[in-house]
Amino acid sequence: MAIKKKKSTKALLKTPVLATKQTRKRAQKSEAPQPPAEKAAAGFPIIGIGASAGGLVAFEAFFSAIPEDTEPGMAYVLVQHLAPDHKSILADLIQSYTHMQVFEVVDGMTVQVNCVYIIPPGRDMAFLGGRLQLLEPVSPRGHRQSIDFFFRSLAQDQHARAICIVLSGTGSDGTEGLRAVKGAGGMIMVQRPDSAEFNGMPLSAIGTGLADYQLLPAEMPAQILAYTASAFNPTLAASGRGTQDEKALQQIFILLRDQTGHDFSKYKPGTIHRRIERRLAAHHLQTLDKYLKHLQKNPAETEALFRDLLIGVTSFFRDPLAFKALEERVIPGLFAGKPADGVIRVWTPGCSTGEEAYSLAILLHEGLERFKTNLKVLIFATDIDSQAIATARIGTYPAKIADNITPERLARFFTLEPDGNTYRIHKNIRELLIFSEQNVIKDPPFSKLDLISCRNLLIYMSGNLQKKLIPIFHYALNPGGFLFLGSSETVSDLSHIFITLDGKLKLYSRAADVHGAQHTSFGRYISPLAPRHKGLPLGAGRSINTGKLSLRELTEQALLRQVAPTGALVKSNGDILYLHGRTGMYLEPAQGEIGVNNILGMAREGLRRELTAALNKAVTGRKTVSHSGLLVKTNGNFTPVNLTICPLTSRPVSVCDPQDRNAESGDSAASMLFLVILEEALSFNVNNGQHAVPVDGDEEAPGAGNSEGPRENARIATLRQELWAQEQYLQTANEEFKSTNEEMQSVNEELQSTNEELVTSREEMQSINEELATVNSELQSKVADLSRANNDMNNLLSGTGIATIFLDNDLHILRFTPNATGIINLILTDLGRPLSHIVSNLVGYERLAADTRAVLNTLVPKEIEVQANEGSWYILRIRPYRTVDNVIEGVVLTFVDITATKRAQEVLLKANDLLRLAVAKRDTDDVRTLHNLDPNLEPSDN
Repeated sequence: MAIKKKKSTKALLKTPVLATKQTRKRAQKSEAPQPPAEKAAAGFPIIGIGASAGGLVAFEAFFSAIPEDTEPGMAYVLVQHLAPDHKSILADLIQSYTHMQVFEVVDGMTVQVNCVYIIPPGRDMAFLGGRLQLLEPVSPRGHRQSIDFFFRSLAQDQHARAICIVLSGTGSDGTEGLRAVKGAGGMIMVQRPDSAEFNGMPLSAIGTGLADYQLLPAEMPAQILAYTASAFNPTLAASGRGTQDEKALQQIFILLRDQTGHDFSKYKPGTIHRRIERRLAAHHLQTLDKYLKHLQKNPAETEALFRDLLIGVTSFFRDPLAFKALEERVIPGLFAGKPADGVIRVWTPGCSTGEEAYSLAILLHEGLERFKTNLKVLIFATDIDSQAIATARIGTYPAKIADNITPERLARFFTLEPDGNTYRIHKNIRELLIFSEQNVIKDPPFSKLDLISCRNLLIYMSGNLQKKLIPIFHYALNPGGFLFLGSSETVSDLSHIFITLDGKLKLYSRAADVHGAQHTSFGRYISPLAPRHKGLPLGAGRSINTGKLSLRELTEQALLRQVAPTGALVKSNGDILYLHGRTGMYLEPAQGEIGVNNILGMAREGLRRELTAALNKAVTGRKTVSHSGLLVKTNGNFTPVNLTICPLTSRPVSVCDPQDRNAESGDSAASMLFLVILEEALSFNVNNGQHAVPVDGDEEAPGAGNSEGPRENARIATLRQELWAQEQYLQTANEEFKSTNEEMQSVNEELQSTNEELVTSREEMQSINEELATVNSELQSKVADLSRANNDMNNLLSGTGIATIFLDNDLHILRFTPNATGIINLILTDLGRPLSHIVSNLVGYERLAADTRAVLNTLVPKEIEVQANEGSWYILRIRPYRTVDNVIEGVVLTFVDITATKRAQEVLLKANDLLRLAVAKRDTDDVRTLHNLDPNLEPSDN
């Protein structure tokens, strides 16, 4: 065996005599064979555990709670923020808490049941095909989200068998990953924040509302075993769903609809069954009947099931290729042909927490800059999930979004919050969107839209429901408008109303109207929502026959398309039921949440007051009311408009007939409908202000037709001159304010840039701090182990009574046992002093230092008997100090007390001497006796 000799060291004592629990476990671990690939990750759950600072304590509590007498039947994968430049001892530490085999992952390692796998430092890890793959991190240090990365890969590979746990740590790593696990049908477990050393990660995970359990780490293993026993019970899965279960399922739908107002019976059965089965497993229930009773007793569980059914997995610019095609092929088409005062209207149903809606807003804002236009952009983002809408309205997202957004867009359209963990969308983007709750199945759609982005919503709905929604989208779009669907969605067999622009990326364009198609789809849509009104004019609210038209109908429709004015069918309170023609010149959406559109709230400046008065007069008098020459402000200019409001009675009447003054009294005013007609006047002089027009039969004021006198004309000219001067002054002041604003904006950008640099540095320091906290926890655990080993060794040496002195390679004293002080004059302050400087109590032995040096040079042990001043005898053994790696790091002197042996030897020697004397005396006596018996013998001279 080769001997490695180390020149000098002053380290903690490492003894090869004692074997700790970690050493034995590590030896077992290294000898354990790797499982065969074909048996890996087959049919057992994978538990992904994410932690950061403070995670070691949680790991200990978690694994210590797993019963040692049972096999859990699953694999555990630990992802912790580790310092990339420090060798981790986490595997050794975890091995001391569990009877399962623990491995630090190497690239391509196969996952086997009842084993624990730990991410190595400085790597990202993914789960693919039953193996753990290691990758070089792409994000810089401080921005890495290794837990999110692993959770997402686990969800994509294992689906419902993925279980993720978020333990102690700072920041929000793991939050986005658990959304993916939940969306794939997996289970979420989070450490209770009050039990975590650092509660940032648990609080962020709980804030999503997706956590199935919030537990102490020691409570988690039992809950996981109970969950997996229910969720992955092969007997229960093989039994299927019978008629009784289908009946219970329908009753569950009724409970959901009663409490939430939403009907899920038209959703795909597979999706519904998976979500409900997850809830059964979470409560350890075996049948739908038992779960139905649980729902009836616990309204909170109904809300939890509703949240489970609404899981939305979304992100900024999800599916980058599709958004790239949208940017290059659709966005330019939205701006083409729009008048200078036009509005681009977009609708994103099922917007979830708003990421894709904001992505569209960013693309449209870039389009405004690219095409140098001042068009107004209005994006309606809707969803049935009130919590998701609330999140979208706030417009703050975790720092993880930086992975999906280019650095340029991130800098332009987002602001990093002071906490360094979230980004906030800029105000100029937020102002383009209106978020509101809406059920796309039953609530009225938006209209006159240029783009509908409905991605990954239809995939959860049945085929029949999809066939009802696609025509609604056709109705809501302007001619040539665009439809943007998810990668797994299509217009199916309704391709005759949409032109496919890109079948792979799901981009469609609204086809030219097929006769009656638009009216048919809308009539089919509103039929279950509102009763038929007898007062509707011919063709309103019902389908038009799509068969062959008569010459009369063909002529009437052609005339309507050419000469019909803009109109709106409203209730007596102004709620809009139907719009006809281009109403944008007269009506605009009111600011705030979008509910029922009311024409009084949407009327533009110059129209609202007269429209309100005229509608009240038409309701109370049940007669046609007209106003002429109203000046309506549109895009900074005033347009002359004629207003007419006609009541629609219970029997067909001549609509818009000003001479019809009498309405039938059989219908109440509240149940009547009114047709509001807005028509641009052919010519009107607007120089002298708004013209006062008499209202339907009122007499004209006396003198209204007389010309203005010279005094009035002079007064008007003076006022116009003052107005012009004020406008010039305001324009100058405005330019100065703009200049000042630009300077302040420049300063603000510099400060923002500095702030971003500081925040980046703060994030890096925070990441390093987390890694150091992890290293510190590992080292603290290691120090505790070493302290225990040191105590064991001290007690061992003290118990044996053997005097021991440890020397380094320079023969300096490292440590000694108390018994050594009686042989060598040692005190605590002698640590580090050369052995030759210390006076010994040995009698006649002056070669202690020389013999020790000889042993260190030759590595041949030496054994000598020495005597102390007080008379005690010892066997001095001088041996080299060897580490477990066979490195010589000094010398060990041991003094074994042999005083008793020496004394016994002395006694034995004396006894031997006496025995010899006795033998000699006996021999002498024998000679004398023989002499006395033989008289012939002469006495000897001797």
